[in-house]
Parts: sequence; C-alpha cells; structure tokens
Amino acid sequence: MSLTSLLKPIYESRFLKPLTDRLRGKITKGSGCRISRRSILRTVNGGMISIGGNCSVHDFAMIMTYGGDISIGDNCSVNPFSILYGHGGLRIGNGVRIAAHVVIIPASHKYADAGKFIYEQGESHLGIVIEDDVWIGAGARILDGVTIGRGAVVGSGAVVTKDVQPYSVVVGVPARAIKSRR
Repeated sequence: MSLTSLLKPIYESRFLKPLTDRLRGKITKGSGCRISRRSILRTVNGGMISIGGNCSVHDFAMIMTYGGDISIGDNCSVNPFSILYGHGGLRIGNGVRIAAHVVIIPASHKYADAGKFIYEQGESHLGIVIEDDVWIGAGARILDGVTIGRGAVVGSGAVVTKDVQPYSVVVGVPARAIKSRR
C-alpha cells in the first residue's frame, strides 16, 4: 500500500467532507479548491462567497460576508488565522497570496459626532480590490476603500490605508512605497 493511499482518507476528512456541510446557499468554489474544515466560511446578513479553482483556504482562516460579496480568483491562498470580511465588497484577483494573520476589512466606523456613541453612527462601506499576482505579507492590514494594483507586494505588518500602485512594494504603518518591482 502506498503512502498516498494511506494519507488520502486523512486528507479527505480534513479538507473535503466537512466542506459539503459548509457550502450551502451562497458559497461556491472552483475545482481543485482545498478548504480546511478548521476554517470558517459564512454568509452573514446576505452576500455571497465565490472561491476560484485551485485555491487553498487553510486552518483557522475566516471568510465572512457581513452583507457584502467576496470574490476570490483562481490559484489563491488564504493562510491560517487570516480574516477576510465582505461588508462593502471584496474582490481578489488570480494568483494572490495572503499570508497568516492578514486582516482585510472593507468597512469603517463613522465617528464624526462626539456626542454619540461610535456604534450609533453607522459604517461606511467602500469596498476593497486586490488585483492579480499580489503577495500580502504576514500580519498586514488592508483597510476600506483601497485598491492594491497588480503585482504589488505588501510587507509584513503593513497597514494599507491608500491605493497601492501596480508592482510597488509597500511597508510600514501607514504603508508607503519603498520600491517598484519593475
């Protein structure tokens, strides 16, 4: 008996069988997609989740709509403990790598009226776009209203508050461009 045939039942129980329990309603996946049973995919208050082919969603990653749509292209990875919310819409292109502990939130609280509690003032939902061939380093934060251009690299721990030009490398808090990949 080969090692592959021995490990296949373990792989299927960890990745494939629990997936059928979670893919109800408005969650779709492409062929060759691997979603860990230890990840969380939920449509909350509407919205949908679409994950392209040959993607990996690893243990303890959370993908939750909160009323918006989340679209992930082909050949992407969402690594452990990453959080992707959908509020104002999240569109991720093809070949995107999202490292561990990344947080992507297409929403922001309004807080202009100091006479009211922040939670009473509502939220803005501008949405986030991450184009093809982007690498987001561990612990990075991507905030509402941002577009990350094709081929960009977001350094570990960066907080992206403004658009990132294609093929730029950005680092820091707030993130700023330090060089171009071209």
